[in-house]
Amino acid sequence: MFQPSQQDVRLFFCATRAKQREGAPLTPMEALAADWITEHPEYHADLADADAALAAVFDVEAGRTNPFLHLSMHLSITEQVGIDQPHGIKQAFELLAAKRGSAHEAQHEVMECLGEMLWASQRSGLPPDGERYIDCVRRRATR
Repeated sequence: MFQPSQQDVRLFFCATRAKQREGAPLTPMEALAADWITEHPEYHADLADADAALAAVFDVEAGRTNPFLHLSMHLSITEQVGIDQPHGIKQAFELLAAKRGSAHEAQHEVMECLGEMLWASQRSGLPPDGERYIDCVRRRATR
């Protein structure tokens, strides 16, 4: 399994943003990332300087969203939905997107479910519970 470091992730998004600005060819993964970068112009300044990005600290207490975590979660959810893994996430996401009238808004809600699942896994020491994750997304789609 590919496990990029924090530095790898930050450099990936910064390089993708630079290629996007220059109109340079993008790999398929960079193209997905570029789509999400476009959706989040509030992060463009954070992605403009790779050295600053590597040094940046995004403390929850400071009230700043970590743009690299946020964009990474968008990519993860996009990939999960694309391959329907865990099984059922595609249908649950599509229901939520239809309910919200926005795939982007639905992604942000799925992020909350994904974050809860990962947090619970880390606290318990157990593997992530895909069914719990999908149930969370389904609940959001039906309320």
